Amino acid sequence: MNSTLEATKKKILSITGVGHLQNGFDATGASNLRQAAGVDKETLFALLSASEGGLAPDDALERQEKHGLNEIAHEKAPAWYRQLFQAFLNPFIGILIILAIVSLITDVLLAQPGDRDYKTVIVVSIMVLLSSLLRFWQEFQSNRAAEQLKSMVKTTATVLRKTMGKVELDIKQLVPGDLIFLSAGDMIPADSRIIQSKDLFIVQSMLTGEALPVEKRDQVIVDAASKSPLELENICFMGTNVVSGTALALIVSTGNQTYFGSISKSLTGKRAETSFDKGVNSVSWLLIRFMLVMVPLVFFINGFTKGNWLDALLFGIAVAVGLTPEMLPMIVTANLAKGAVNMSKRKVIVKRLNAIQNIGAMDILCTDKTGTLTLDKIVLERHLNVLGIEDEEVLKWAYLNSYHQTGLKNLLDSAVLEHGELHDTLRVEDYHKVDEIPFDFQRRRMSVILEHNHKHLLICKGAVEEMLDLCPRVYDPGEDEQLQIDTDDIIPMDDEFRQTILNTSHKLNKEGLRVLLVAVKEFAERPLTYSISDESNMIATGFIGFLDPAKPSAKPSIGALQKLGVSLKVLTGDNETVTRKICRDVGIPINTILLGRELEDMSDEDLASQIDAVTIFAKLSPAQKSRVVKVLQAKGHTVGFMGDGINDAAALRDADVGISVDTAVDIAKESADIILLQKDLMVLRKGVIYGRRTFGNITKYIKMTASSNFGNMFSMLGASAILPFLPMLPIQILVQNLLYDISQISIPWDRMDAEYIETPRKWDARGISRFMIFIGPISSIFDYATYALMWFVFKASAPAHQSLFQSGWFIEGLLSQTLIVHMIRTKKIPFIQSWATAPVLALTTAIMAVGIYLPFSSFAGALKMEPLPSSYFPWLIAILLSYCLLTQSVKNWFIRKFHQWL
Repeated sequence: MNSTLEATKKKILSITGVGHLQNGFDATGASNLRQAAGVDKETLFALLSASEGGLAPDDALERQEKHGLNEIAHEKAPAWYRQLFQAFLNPFIGILIILAIVSLITDVLLAQPGDRDYKTVIVVSIMVLLSSLLRFWQEFQSNRAAEQLKSMVKTTATVLRKTMGKVELDIKQLVPGDLIFLSAGDMIPADSRIIQSKDLFIVQSMLTGEALPVEKRDQVIVDAASKSPLELENICFMGTNVVSGTALALIVSTGNQTYFGSISKSLTGKRAETSFDKGVNSVSWLLIRFMLVMVPLVFFINGFTKGNWLDALLFGIAVAVGLTPEMLPMIVTANLAKGAVNMSKRKVIVKRLNAIQNIGAMDILCTDKTGTLTLDKIVLERHLNVLGIEDEEVLKWAYLNSYHQTGLKNLLDSAVLEHGELHDTLRVEDYHKVDEIPFDFQRRRMSVILEHNHKHLLICKGAVEEMLDLCPRVYDPGEDEQLQIDTDDIIPMDDEFRQTILNTSHKLNKEGLRVLLVAVKEFAERPLTYSISDESNMIATGFIGFLDPAKPSAKPSIGALQKLGVSLKVLTGDNETVTRKICRDVGIPINTILLGRELEDMSDEDLASQIDAVTIFAKLSPAQKSRVVKVLQAKGHTVGFMGDGINDAAALRDADVGISVDTAVDIAKESADIILLQKDLMVLRKGVIYGRRTFGNITKYIKMTASSNFGNMFSMLGASAILPFLPMLPIQILVQNLLYDISQISIPWDRMDAEYIETPRKWDARGISRFMIFIGPISSIFDYATYALMWFVFKASAPAHQSLFQSGWFIEGLLSQTLIVHMIRTKKIPFIQSWATAPVLALTTAIMAVGIYLPFSSFAGALKMEPLPSSYFPWLIAILLSYCLLTQSVKNWFIRKFHQWL
């Protein structure tokens, strides 16, 4: 016996090892709980080396060193210096840093002291710092705000310790083997085995999704080894709450070994890539591949045609910088940060900036039912007599039962007691409570015994099927179909009446109501020895039906989301009947319903083939919710998940955008990307609109830059081949590129056309490459026209006149690039059908003015430019006007051909 006990003891105390997760449980933790549930108190104390007088303080300290503090794994924002370092980890920034190093070597380190040129290094460094520091600041601010959202409340528990007696300790100090006292309102501080209990009811909804409290008892569970830990009635779990009763419990597992802790631990670490991450990566590598082809071409053509390989290398570096959309990280971050600020004004807090684009791309929203579609408040919807007709008398008896009971007043009792107007009408004080038979989950009913007019009246309410077996008689409402208990006849419950009651109950269940039967029984005055055996030979009076009704705002909100192309799927732990009723009320189409047990038997392939048709997933476990999200993602959907319980945490993390509420449990808020300060889908609709607007502005930048760079390369290749000098000096290319980048900074403040907002938007690298190929070369046509103008009209055809040529092309190139901002930002006709916002107009106009001014300024010498004759500008206006007209014509053709623009 002793050797068996020692072996078991080693097993239950081997909490330092980490097993794999089974239904959310760490395998070791699950084994420990089953072991604790299946043994008597004496054996349990021996297993955990505990005693009924509590642990000695020294022993507790030793255990704390072995098992660690009783806290769960949390994801923390990285330190500021790590965030700063990560802001530089971007392929485009990497390319610029390499180019700056090459320029430093060739222009500074290898150059003669008098020929050293720092301009390229300085301009490229400014670009790197501008982009990276802006990105760092936005993300740092966002993380700091998210940290402030986390709860800072210190939670304590009442513990029994030797020599100290009952003490209040921070729950972090608790260890396996500690004895804790539990009472109403307490949070369970660790996974524990009940030693003694009285009327103990615990709310586990945050773990299981069950709305109603569960009863916990101290009896040994013989078949504990074959049960899921959540089914063990003598085990209570960290993070759950006591709603009534008292208990003494022995802690079995702490920290990451608890059920709560094992879920938290599985949620820390690197997240899966979302659709945003994949989209940015695909676009980034498309542009990098394009650059790797073009830059060597430019380098070799210049080297072979001009014969000066060093100049060709410097020109190649400048071209590479020009082709690098180095502002992409900054523009993306600034757009997302601007979106986050706007959303915070509308009660939506963004924890992860990337989630803003994902919420705009979201085409499926998976949501829990309770509190999102419903009021998260049980109301008494119906009170009917046995014929199924509304009857005030039934409500009176139900009110007396709920008012006088002293046990667990659950949500159903609270709903009955909301009918406070009955209090005076019934003269409740005339009914004196003399006894009570409390509720338990075996009987599924509760009774109060009241004294009135020298008689004892037992009023019982409970589950319909169980109550019918105890009611051989029924009150006949008579011809007026309304109960008057003092005068109505009592008739036997025959099969026909029984079937009528069952049919009414089933009908109410189909409408989503939770139905209880109310029965009464009179006794002459007698000793107060009432027990369960007295709940027999009762008289059925009628039904009370409860419902968590649909929110008034749910139907218009869902309609608004559906108009935006977002379809809803309900993922709930509740039953399918209630869920079907709510979905019908709020306008979610009910195509197919899939239950958790059916899902368990399906392969991912089978589920994928059916999943698009299913709108309701009922009776799901946390792992099944997460699986549904992953299968939808595998089918190419961008999936949002909205939930607020521990059982939602894994799905919140796996979704492209996890959405929670500020009243959710901490683990759900940590797993979420977006937190709503109001649990309302209409708030979410605003988030979707901002997400699409933000993504639209990011797409503008990418398409403008990609097409502009592609066109510039055609111009560079041609000029390199046909001109006897460089078409533009490296420093001129860098300054032009820097000015163009600055003109883009205002894009986050631009608006999107209304039609763009109406459908989900996703990254499309193929669409971007198509856009580059068709729109980019248009600018090259007018670049060549400028070459011809400078060569033939202004006679800048020899190396001696190259600065005039370069100045002319610098201005035309910058102005055409800046104008393209207005051409590309809308599918409509710019300046006529659609205007940019004031910041965009102001900044692009200012940059064009600076570009025109530079050849006439004191900087012209440093940039090797010269003033242009006044006759140049009418030609420039004609070229730019022709450019706009041709671009608009090609745009119209492109939209007709490919049915897309941005």
